[in-house]
Amino acid sequence: MSDRPDERNAAMDLVDFWARSWTNDDRLAVRRLLAPDAEIEWNLDAPVDDEELAQTLHRIVVFADSVGLAAQTVVADGATLVYDLAAPFGTARMVEFLAVSGRHITEVRQVYDVTAIDRFFPGLYEQ
Repeated sequence: MSDRPDERNAAMDLVDFWARSWTNDDRLAVRRLLAPDAEIEWNLDAPVDDEELAQTLHRIVVFADSVGLAAQTVVADGATLVYDLAAPFGTARMVEFLAVSGRHITEVRQVYDVTAIDRFFPGLYEQ
């Protein structure tokens, strides 16, 4: 896909809305932004689908002292975001790779600092 300014701006708006939605615990918006057939992967030791993704992001927001967007790079067909997840006893980091098509997110790939997640967010992804 080309990286025309109008495509990049549309992707940036969508990605910004995604980040604001989940970090403000708007699970309805998160589900609305995900394409029905979105591919979702992460490096946590648990299976993931759109429902588990929404629940895990909710648990992060509820438990964290704050969730901050540390860095963001957006192109016409996706984005990379880096979040700081500040918990009461320390901060973990999560990197998120998003693919965008039209007005939906078609792929979500999350890479967590698993050691920090296990230490500062115990039980986050246990079934």
